[in-house]
Amino acid sequence: MATPLSHDTSHSALRTVAVVGLGTMGTGIVEVLARAGRTVVGIDISEAAAVRAVAAVEAATSRAVARDRLTGPERTDLLARISTSTELRAAADADLVIEVAPESYEIKQQIFRELDAVVRPDTVLATGTNALSVTRLAAESSRPERVLGLHFFNPAPAMRLVEVVSSVLTSPDAVTAVTRLAVDLGKEPVAVGDRPGFVADGLLFGYLNQAAAMYEAKYASREDIDAAMRLGCGLPMGPLALLDLIGVDTARTVLEAMYAESHDRLHAPAPILGQLSAAGLTGRKSGRGFYTYEASGSATVVRDALTPLSGGGPVAGRAVHSVGVAGSGTMASGIAEVFAKAGHEVVLAARSAEKAQAAKARIGASLARSVDRGRLTAEAAAQVLDRITPTGSYDAFAEVDLAVEAVAEDLDVKRQLFGTLDKVCRPGAVLATTTSSLPVIACARATSRPQDVIGLHFFNPAPAMKLVEVVRTVLTSDETHATARGVCAGIKKHAVDCGDRAGFIVNALLFPYLNNAVKMVQEHYASLDDIDAAMRLGGGYPMGPFELLDVVGLDVSLAIERVLHREFRDPGLAPAPLLEHLVAAGCLGRKTGRGFREYARR
Repeated sequence: MATPLSHDTSHSALRTVAVVGLGTMGTGIVEVLARAGRTVVGIDISEAAAVRAVAAVEAATSRAVARDRLTGPERTDLLARISTSTELRAAADADLVIEVAPESYEIKQQIFRELDAVVRPDTVLATGTNALSVTRLAAESSRPERVLGLHFFNPAPAMRLVEVVSSVLTSPDAVTAVTRLAVDLGKEPVAVGDRPGFVADGLLFGYLNQAAAMYEAKYASREDIDAAMRLGCGLPMGPLALLDLIGVDTARTVLEAMYAESHDRLHAPAPILGQLSAAGLTGRKSGRGFYTYEASGSATVVRDALTPLSGGGPVAGRAVHSVGVAGSGTMASGIAEVFAKAGHEVVLAARSAEKAQAAKARIGASLARSVDRGRLTAEAAAQVLDRITPTGSYDAFAEVDLAVEAVAEDLDVKRQLFGTLDKVCRPGAVLATTTSSLPVIACARATSRPQDVIGLHFFNPAPAMKLVEVVRTVLTSDETHATARGVCAGIKKHAVDCGDRAGFIVNALLFPYLNNAVKMVQEHYASLDDIDAAMRLGGGYPMGPFELLDVVGLDVSLAIERVLHREFRDPGLAPAPLLEHLVAAGCLGRKTGRGFREYARR
């Protein structure tokens, strides 16, 4: 299990550090070390790479001076601490050598064998691998007790997480010395054992691989997959854009290494990664990967033949003026508020008039908070509320243009409701379900007009979340689809198209990642806190997986994971037993006061 790291100051500081491999990551590590006052020797077999590395550090520190984050004399001193070489013997006087060579056992083992003949007996040797076995690399050295993993994240100057990886052979003194260095560098070190991908990449690369496979299957466009994960999960970057940043070839190499160690199907590289790599389409560095870029190394995406045309195609949708929302819970109230704010007349129907009135009162309270925060005037809030008519009967949906179901996530309940909507709604009305995991086609088949049925999966809280997954079944008409897209544009939501498959886009990518995090804790590999810190600091996630599970609700999460497992029949998607045990014990997350963590009762 990952453990809190000792900051024992009795060990000598690692003052001189050699970095072997001056690609993007190696160059970033050189800058981090020099900024922290270390003497740094950058080593690469390519003299051109060494020159580029120095130029990159010079440019980065020049920007820091321009932004008043570094003074001119400090920059001069920093640059003076950096030297470069094309020979490994330049590491002879180093206290620590960090190897950041390509993810290949052959290359890394050769470097370690050569370093053995060069460095002092007490020098610590660290590998920057993010997928290979540190133990296997250490076994090639004559001093395995001095070998460990030191995994920085890209870009190294900005990312705070550092994984300190021990093998069964690593000396505690070496771990303590390197941990101390990481703290001195301003990083957050997390101690982990030797396992493919460690914590952050072990969770991240499975998710990226699934996204690539989803795109390859033509289930959704690259833009929709990336937008779904950014807007639906608050991630800083979509998975396909992130693969282009990492390098498609690099990602494939990492996944190959992880799969060789774990044999987990989630890490078996999607064929498209091999196809793009073989074609030289490796991402930003080549100017083209999943996206096309302005130039090699550019971050600017340019239009290409794969970019969807705007306008949604030649089919026109139907006009939608009035909307019926079925349900009285948080999601139903939020959706009703969204439509009323956009100027639609809304009928809010629940199983009783009292429940419908309570839902409207909840909307009133939400609007009042918006007024208090200056986001809405009192007059505008009153107008929004006036557009909402609560009722205890679905008969009030007789003239609506769009009926949106937002009741319990129970297929029998939803099918029964759609049978009712089929009877009371006028011909031509669009019938939508907000299900997050159940088959939309099952709702459609409960009606005599499946061509008019579509999924509109809003995210919670609906007024704040921009994303809507538009879920088209094999029976949904083009006109209904165009209507749904137009409605989303009218209420200022970002619509992404996907097929009627378990999890749609967001949940299909999110919940296997969450499930794998639970398995890590279940197997005593890492703690809740270390995993959450790793994904926040190393992956840029707004919440760690266990923070998110407790917010979503463990019962809701388990239900979604069971649906995914049932549909895709992949053993790796089977819900972690620890999650099932917690749900059985009534520990459902924040709503019950206890989930993976305990919370103060309100």
